Amino acid sequence: MTAVPHPRTEADGPARAGRRSLAVALLSGALGAAVALLATRQRWSEGTATVAGGSFPLTARGSDVTGVPAALAIVGLAALVAVFAVRRAGRLAVSALLALSGLGIVVAALVGASDSGALDEQAAQASGDTSATVASFSHTAWPYVAAAGGLLILLAGLLALRYGRLWPGMSGRYERGGAPRPRRVAPVDPDRPEDMWKALDRGEDPTGADPA
Repeated sequence: MTAVPHPRTEADGPARAGRRSLAVALLSGALGAAVALLATRQRWSEGTATVAGGSFPLTARGSDVTGVPAALAIVGLAALVAVFAVRRAGRLAVSALLALSGLGIVVAALVGASDSGALDEQAAQASGDTSATVASFSHTAWPYVAAAGGLLILLAGLLALRYGRLWPGMSGRYERGGAPRPRRVAPVDPDRPEDMWKALDRGEDPTGADPA
């Protein structure tokens, strides 16, 4: 006997897309924030400063160059969580904030890759000359790693904008059209006097008769 496959309903497609997009958005958003935060703690640029006794190397971490990627990574992570706490227009606004956070990280990281301001400041302090600048400036790959983290957060935001209406909310299982759930009343056994007294204490008619 051949089993007959169950026909797929029209709602199966959107529901499946919602589940897949939710999983991808959560993974990419959380991973992107972690990558961006990690990258800002690494060495972004290096160079040398010339003083009377010679030259010595200088290095600058991502947080020394710019604080924007780390700040936006935290904002993006908070927005990723907040997506599930709001609905409709609120979810759309939070999703847009999530996407903009990722885009801001990308722009700040790429700009920071060629920014020698942090090293120039160190060179001025080391030489005692406020006009001194760093020599032999170069950058590492970490700014681009931070930009990749921003792209992951941007992806999460775009998925939230596109499929967020299909995602569940934190309080969805507690709400039923905004109306409170009716209280379940235990049946009263007329042969048990204690049940009848409990029903009277609750203001109920233990006989089950309709009020006149």
